[in-house]
Amino acid sequence: MGNSFGVSGLRGEANVSLTADITFRFGRLLGWYLRELKVQAGETGRPRVVIGRDTRQSGAMFESSISAGLMESGADAYLLHVTSTPSVSFITRHDKFDCGVMITASHNPFYDNGIKVIDQNGESMGEKFFVLLEDYVNGRLECFGRHWDDIPAADRYGIGTVQDWSCGRETYIRHLISIARNPLNGIRVGLDCANGATSDIAHRVFDALGVDALIINDKPDGFNINQDCGSAHLDAIRDLVLNNGLDAAFSLDGDADRCMAVDSDGNEVNGDHFSYIYAKFLKDHGRLANNAVVGTIVSNLGLQKALEKEGIDYYICGVGEPVVRKTMAEHGCIIGGEQCGHMVFAEHSGTGDGLLTAIKMLDVMKSTGKSLKELASGLVELPQHHVYLRVNDKKAAVKDQKVLEVVDRIGAELGSMGRVLVRHSDTESIVRIMVESESWDKCRKYADQIVEAIRDRGYLV
Repeated sequence: MGNSFGVSGLRGEANVSLTADITFRFGRLLGWYLRELKVQAGETGRPRVVIGRDTRQSGAMFESSISAGLMESGADAYLLHVTSTPSVSFITRHDKFDCGVMITASHNPFYDNGIKVIDQNGESMGEKFFVLLEDYVNGRLECFGRHWDDIPAADRYGIGTVQDWSCGRETYIRHLISIARNPLNGIRVGLDCANGATSDIAHRVFDALGVDALIINDKPDGFNINQDCGSAHLDAIRDLVLNNGLDAAFSLDGDADRCMAVDSDGNEVNGDHFSYIYAKFLKDHGRLANNAVVGTIVSNLGLQKALEKEGIDYYICGVGEPVVRKTMAEHGCIIGGEQCGHMVFAEHSGTGDGLLTAIKMLDVMKSTGKSLKELASGLVELPQHHVYLRVNDKKAAVKDQKVLEVVDRIGAELGSMGRVLVRHSDTESIVRIMVESESWDKCRKYADQIVEAIRDRGYLV
């Protein structure tokens, strides 16, 4: 049970660790929690919660159970139906909802699902609410200064309603179309929708912007989301570019909060490149707020060196979009991102938005007359090797003294010419290893040593 609760959401295998009962309880708690906040603020009226979901088969089931829970607690549910995480974020803020809910497991396979909760500002509600949810599911809820054996249900006129809010998708589409500063005709690009949340939205946005686009993996069937496609499988857009002579191609994940790309030669262009390209563009035009960008501990050292060369300040934070946003706010930055393609453009959105990222890159290409390959060429990446290990105890594995000794030794040997990072996933029983150095051979050698240490300590599944 506990493994389903992450720092920014709830995730698990549908009908195994994540069930309709749990999501109903989630709706019950959320509706009651929002109602209590209104009461304490002296406000009247039922809480309003907007809900979106991606294309997973289980999404409709959880949409219904969450809505039922909200209604029983006296909140109104507004359904966007199939849509993207960033659209829920935008509509929560734009239409002044008390909260937004996105039903998705992001880049995970179809049999997983999850819940993301978005606050009034369009940002993740964070860990606090999911700690409450875990406590509530396990019968130990402490909230608003007291212990609750159960939470009260609404009755009579207080019971909530469910309403269709498909109009919100239209508002979001108009928002995306308005962002481009130039007509985007004349650029031939590809787009992989991962058979996910933007399978319908992307066509309409790109058509309106005049983009000459070949769009693939836009036929969701409930089971093919992220299946050999999307931002974790770039071979699909690499083949698309090389076989059709395209200028570039972009790839989204299942809920479209991240974006990756390839240039005209099929070379990967990731979140580090996006940060560099857009920061340099804004600086060249005198529009880079506080002359700074935020990256994470996983971002390539090449990004820092490239920004330094351009005279741009660089702040490094921990992994995760909420951490990136917090660091951006602390330093007054309008650009922040992760190598995996989560990009935050604070001028336009409170969360990562894959379609927005693609539009931004196309806009820079059009404004400068340069190809994506030319724009990205100023960032020279150091070799960086990633290994993902499925383990039986992810927290113990990364804290094991023998494993740490190996990691510390490698870090000392790399010195200033590289880095080593070992951390666990928030949502899966996986340990992630990253080694960065001046040569691929060193990266692989050191990563293998860490894998061997984890294996020797009995953690590998």
